[in-house]
Amino acid sequence: MGVLAQGQVVEAARVDLVGQYVGHTAQKTSEVFEQARGGVLFIDEAYTLSRQAGSGNDFGQEAIDTLVKLMEDHRDEIIVIAAGYTSEMDGFLATNPGLASRFARTLTFRPYEVDGLVSIFLGKAKAADYRIPDSTRQALTTYLAANRDRFREGNGREVDKLFRAAVTAHARRTEQLANTGIELTTEQLATLLPEDISG
Repeated sequence: MGVLAQGQVVEAARVDLVGQYVGHTAQKTSEVFEQARGGVLFIDEAYTLSRQAGSGNDFGQEAIDTLVKLMEDHRDEIIVIAAGYTSEMDGFLATNPGLASRFARTLTFRPYEVDGLVSIFLGKAKAADYRIPDSTRQALTTYLAANRDRFREGNGREVDKLFRAAVTAHARRTEQLANTGIELTTEQLATLLPEDISG
């Protein structure tokens, strides 16, 4: 679209911006910012930079203060996206009087609905070469609907954990079958069943 000179995306987290001693953080933050200049700097879980997230000699605030200055000095040369959970991001934006004003837009993403969560699960299963029969899909839909309160903020990540748990349950189940002397087919080894979801 021609908004940025180069358009590269640099992803950073607390570990990339915060140093271990006085002055080190400003240097690290400036280096990451410089890599992103002309493009996009994406700070994941930005709220971990705030003082509330750390303890003792925490240099996260130094990173925030450095970012505020750099964003002002280079406001036409970079897009900075700070991402994180809504409530924690409110605290993050309050850590420096000029920080909130540096972000022109705030986007709040609603949690995925059950259909979206099912799609994420099915995509992970397909990528890992697992078959999901209709009975398993129905069990998954029922489970997600019944646990809607548990799957709120970051619910895409929760479905990832659910998928890994289902794969573990499947491995346990098929191992038990194999230990009884049953010879398992390739299809059995690649099919998640309803009990793998509930288990």
